Amino acid sequence: MLTGTRIAFIGGGNMAEALLAGLLRKGVAAAEHLTVSDPDGHRRALLAERFGVAVHADNRTAAHGAELVVFCVEPQVLDAVLDEVVSSLQSRPLVISVAAGYPISRLQAHLGTATRLVRAMPNTPSTIGEGVTAVSLAPGLSSEDQDRTRCLFESVGKVVVVEERLMDAVTGLSGSGPAYVFAMIEALADGGVLMGLPRGTAQVLAAQTVAGAARMLLEQGTHPAVLKDRVASPGGTTIAGLSSLEQGRLRATLMSAVTAAAQRSQELGKEESHHL
Repeated sequence: MLTGTRIAFIGGGNMAEALLAGLLRKGVAAAEHLTVSDPDGHRRALLAERFGVAVHADNRTAAHGAELVVFCVEPQVLDAVLDEVVSSLQSRPLVISVAAGYPISRLQAHLGTATRLVRAMPNTPSTIGEGVTAVSLAPGLSSEDQDRTRCLFESVGKVVVVEERLMDAVTGLSGSGPAYVFAMIEALADGGVLMGLPRGTAQVLAAQTVAGAARMLLEQGTHPAVLKDRVASPGGTTIAGLSSLEQGRLRATLMSAVTAAAQRSQELGKEESHHL
């Protein structure tokens, strides 16, 4: 869907780098059709050397003539960036923003007649091609543009489409979720160390166990409770461990973590809107 499409990335940070790497690694796009803008000269030099793409200090130059423009800048500067480049979007490209907490209506307000708009939230494992991206689509977005959006983010992982009102819940789950998993891996490894395993060995065991269990769930499409029950034999070691987790309220605590992060995302969105 993106073969030959001229794609501009406004902002050359970690997410832009991840998407560039994914597109080129999977052969979805060619370097000569990719352009990046960033104010940092060292960053521009790194991206040009690593990916062979055109780089610019000026956002308008990068956006000019692009058929797909991906805004990879922080939400607090996106207002100014949109106002800066709007005159360069005369070709009415598909516009995608990965700025957290920045609604489609606000994109519309700054881009005037633009209607081909997408709000996306990829998470940090996208940097290694194992991410998940939630996308919300502007009303009436064509099926072709929906396919282009999916193709872009599938280069760095899986894609789900959600109503925009659910983006705060996405933030609390997949956006903040990697940190919860890192904390769990650390705790599992600590348990192994407590029982005598060397730290390095315990960490590999914990991390690969989490990675393998997640892949097993995704590939088999089985409910996690069913997979859990297959491991927990009557009177065995696993059910003893699960009993301890229940006593520690692991599931309720994780649910509370998602809720707390989602609520904080809502608060930050309201705070940002008050500054307009």
